[in-house]
Order: sequence, then C-alpha cells, then structure tokens
Amino acid sequence: MFNHNKDELLQLCGQVLTLAKQHGATSAEADLSEAIGQSVNVRLNEIEQIEYQQDKSLDITVYVGQRKGRASTADFSSQALSDTVKAAVNIAKYTAEDNCAGLADAALMAEHIGDLDKYHEWDLSTEAAVELAKQCEQAARDTDSRISNSDGAGVQTGHYQYVYGNSHGFAAHQQGTRHSISCSVVASDENGMQRDYWFDAACRHNDLSSAESIGHTAAERTVRRLGGRSLPTGSYPVMFDATVAGSLIGHLVGGLSGGALYRQSSFLIDSLGKQVLPDFLHLREEPHIPKTFGSTYFDSEGVATQPRFVIENGIIQGYFLSSYSARKLGMQTTANAGGAHNLCLNHTHPNQAALLKEMGNGLLITELMGQGINMLTGDYSRGAAGYWVENGVITYPVQEITIAGRLQDMYRQIVGVADDALKRSSNKIGSILISEMTIAGI
Repeated sequence: MFNHNKDELLQLCGQVLTLAKQHGATSAEADLSEAIGQSVNVRLNEIEQIEYQQDKSLDITVYVGQRKGRASTADFSSQALSDTVKAAVNIAKYTAEDNCAGLADAALMAEHIGDLDKYHEWDLSTEAAVELAKQCEQAARDTDSRISNSDGAGVQTGHYQYVYGNSHGFAAHQQGTRHSISCSVVASDENGMQRDYWFDAACRHNDLSSAESIGHTAAERTVRRLGGRSLPTGSYPVMFDATVAGSLIGHLVGGLSGGALYRQSSFLIDSLGKQVLPDFLHLREEPHIPKTFGSTYFDSEGVATQPRFVIENGIIQGYFLSSYSARKLGMQTTANAGGAHNLCLNHTHPNQAALLKEMGNGLLITELMGQGINMLTGDYSRGAAGYWVENGVITYPVQEITIAGRLQDMYRQIVGVADDALKRSSNKIGSILISEMTIAGI
C-alpha cells in the first residue's frame, strides 16, 4: 500500500544523517513520513467530493555546535536529499547560537518499542465508501420529520507510517491508521433552524459505530436543539458535556506546557507541587494504550515515554516538556516533544445522568464558541449553547449565552466527573461539573 517499506525508510533516514555529518553538522535528527488516504463526502444522496491523498515528506534538523537549521522536502531522490541537508546546514551557519538547542540526551532514548496495534488497513473501495456515506445521511434524514436539510455525510480512511532517527544512533519506525464516519444535518420547526453533527473515529474500522447509528445520533442531537432560548444573567452550576470537557483539560495542559512556562505566559508558572484540582481528582498520561491514536513508545525526539501522574490528588506532579523547554527551565524532558499522550481524568460518577442529578438545577453545555481564554491570567469567557437542567432532568435547549470565570477557580470548583468519556478520543475525559460560573444571557 505504501511506496516505501519500513526498511527503505530506515535506510533513507540513515543516509540523511550520514549526509548531515559529511556536510559539517555536529548532530542531526530526521523524520520521514508517508501517508495515503481517501475521503468521500455526499450531500442529499449525491456525491459532493471524492479526494485521494498520497503524501510523503522528509524533515531534517541539523545542529552546528549550538546553531540550528531545518529544511524539508517531498522528494526522496538522492540529489534532493543531499540538497535538503545542505540547505539545513547553511541555515544553521547563519543562525544565532542557542545554549538550549540540541538533541535530547542520548541516555533518554527509547529502548523498548513494542506493537501498539495502531495499524489496521481498511480496503474500502470508493463505491463502497460512497454507499456507506449515503447510508449514514439517509439514516439521519429518516430519524425525524423535522430534519429538513443536510450538510452531508463523509467517510475517511487514512494510513500513515514514519521513521524518526538521530545521530545518537536511535532510529525507529511507527505506523497507524485513522478511519472515520461523520454526518451533519439541519432541523427546522416554527421556532427556526438548528444544525448539529456526530462522528466516530478509530484505528480499526471494525471498532467504528455503524453508519446508521452515527446518522441517527446526528439527527437526534440536531432536533434536540430546536426551540432554544437564552437565560437570565446570573451564576449557575455548569456541566461541560464530554464532547467539550476535553477543552477544559486542554487549557490546563497548555498552562503546564514548557513553551508557555519558560516564556512566562502561563497562569500556572511555578506550580509544581501546588493544588490545582480538588483532591479527589487525578490526571494521568497513559502513552501505551493499544489501538489509541495518542499512543507511542517515543516522542518526536526519540525520548522514551512513560505512564505518569501529571496531577495526583489535585496536586501538580509534572509539566509537559520537550528537551528544549526543559533546558530553558533547568529541568529534564518529560517525553512530550510533539504533545501529550492519552490523558486520563478519573471519574467520580458512573454516568452523566448521575452527575446531572448531583447538579440539580443548572446548565449543561454541549457547544462552545470563540477563543476567549487569556492563558496569562486564566480569564475565561466563551459563547456557549446547551440545555437547562431542572431537578437533574434536561428541560429545554439554551442558546445565545456567554459563560465566564477564571480557570484557576473553575478547576478548584469541579464537583465531579462522569464515566462517559468519548470512545473515539485518545484522551479519556468525561463530563465535568463545576459548582458555579457566571452566565450572561438576556
């Protein structure tokens, strides 16, 4: 299926690293990747788009002393590889020295690289993909008579492989797949129109929800939003549905990321050992879960990944550091060059229904709009939509409101977390209930 096999990519990586040394680099690292895929979209039972993807790339980073240069190419011919390495070395010669630049320490390179079962081919013909997308959309349109239009349904298949190597002698190959089915429809009644969607994604296509159930869920979510109204301005309990709760933890990760910390642009500067969540909550990084998108035995610098507590009993145990940000902070990399790997927040309630009962009266948020977050101060303000809840029961849809607070307060005011994390997400974060936030409505 790929144009290059594992051994060929490893050989090309070694060739590039040798060229880097020959052209004057004191150290170097290279990343070679290849991806193929297919995307099909239909709308109102007609084909709207068929797209085929076939990409490959080489990124080479060289260090001449503590000067860094980088170049890339999509041409794997010998001449192109040589020209790309020369370009990276020339860039390095004209770059200012940086005493934090360089490869990750050799002693930290991954030694055990197992099979995380992330590669599962889906030999799906274009005709079969179109039919699957049509089934998904038709299921949505058949769900309710108020479904009046469609934004379409799509089926995507993706296969990728890559090799990372550096002049420590480290070289490793990984491959994976990502398959998905999605649907978005429009519902109408006397109160107006609403749009919503649903999708599923997995490494293995057999793990996807059926096309019909995805379409059905998309329609149900859309119809539920009809007749939305605003709320009186005030302070209320707020629950972030599992579809949006991950963004809350994403802001936490952003505040704990090395780049924000060494630039002094985070509300969590010098927060190691400090309480940020209630003491009943723990956030773990689990990088070795099979068949999960975020799983890996090494980060983008070759550093071995390890399961760990980022937050334990509400107290920050570690940051998210690459070797560069770690050196800037006088610390050691946490194997997070390239990002976090499978974050898991423990749950306190068996499902969302139990958490709604705990909330009593309040707002369940299912959609967030805008980017009103100040990562330096923690100030948080975003447009939102969702449902008003009374006595633990959803009563009517809510729209045209803004929610506001400070992230520091929001995290400490978490009351509970439901065991309803999305199956499709590599991060396992369920619905999150916060005791109080400011809501601006009519």
